[in-house]
Amino acid sequence: MKKTAAQDSRLVRFLLFLSDYKFHLMIYSIGIVHMTFFFLFLYLHVMPMAVFNVFSVLTYAACAFMLRSLKRLFAVFFATYLEILLHSLAAAVCVGWQYGFSLYVLALIPFCYYMCNNLVKGRRKYIVATWLGFIAFAAYAACRMIILFRPPLYGLSLPPVFSFFIYMFNASSTCIFMIVFSLIFLLEIHLSANKLSRQNELLERLANTDPLTGLYNRRSMQVFLDHAAESETDFCLAMCDIDDFKKVNDTYGHDAGDIVLKEIAEIMKHETGNQGYVCRWGGEEILILSSANSDQTREIMEKIRRSIGNHIFESREKLFHCSVTIGIAAHKNGGFVEDTINLADYNLYQGKRSGKNKVVS
Repeated sequence: MKKTAAQDSRLVRFLLFLSDYKFHLMIYSIGIVHMTFFFLFLYLHVMPMAVFNVFSVLTYAACAFMLRSLKRLFAVFFATYLEILLHSLAAAVCVGWQYGFSLYVLALIPFCYYMCNNLVKGRRKYIVATWLGFIAFAAYAACRMIILFRPPLYGLSLPPVFSFFIYMFNASSTCIFMIVFSLIFLLEIHLSANKLSRQNELLERLANTDPLTGLYNRRSMQVFLDHAAESETDFCLAMCDIDDFKKVNDTYGHDAGDIVLKEIAEIMKHETGNQGYVCRWGGEEILILSSANSDQTREIMEKIRRSIGNHIFESREKLFHCSVTIGIAAHKNGGFVEDTINLADYNLYQGKRSGKNKVVS
């Protein structure tokens, strides 16, 4: 299992590399193919095509230089598109159809759609890509038509094995080119989907949580309260308030107040665990919806109160303590949630009036 996961990870890294350097790989690989063609046509004494491939290699060298600036990417695409069209037509005129040099034109069709999707904005990209695709297909048909009306300039008498090798080289190169770009296309779809999913998760988190403490906000807590009320099960609500919070802000600064809120929020989330939801109800007030019974909820709230009382807060190299007062109310099936919240709030202020730093239920 670990080996498979490691292999998948290596594959993803390889595909990411292809995505990042796809245009460079395209230019270099096509340049290498044309260098191969140069030596092939030189060996076959088809000098026009040998010279043509010299200019092709120089064209791709210039394209590789232009790739230093992504602003010139459209020029690189157009030069590649035009060179492949002209090379296929020239090969059909010089040596004929049977060696497969025209296959590269067919690979241009999906390549046009891919590149236009990256380079052309709006709906125009579909129109431009379609026109370029039709032109590529017309060039492919023209390569075939040329042979119908006139013989090639160079009537090569090659052994069948050699002819088959040339055709398979061209067919394999075309196939590899299309497979690689199909993989890159699928990878980019996957990455875009993941990015959109992460953005949606972030937006949902921003909509449902308090940005300072990371607790649920009042809007999302209302959903939990409604669901708990509709489930016809008993639950408890605990309204928590930080004692003398204004004094903390006045003494240590508002940065210290933010630190207190964040660290108290972490303590409450930790102590509550999976037995409830913790929400920043407003200001320094925190509402906890507990699925435990009254006795268990009181034990949890006492643990929260003790943990906060024992916690040392630090701001600007100053150490200090804080405490919380908590009011608990049990919600009974059939009652109104607002009444339970009001009762928890009443118990909270009873605790405030009787000395603070206590749990009242």
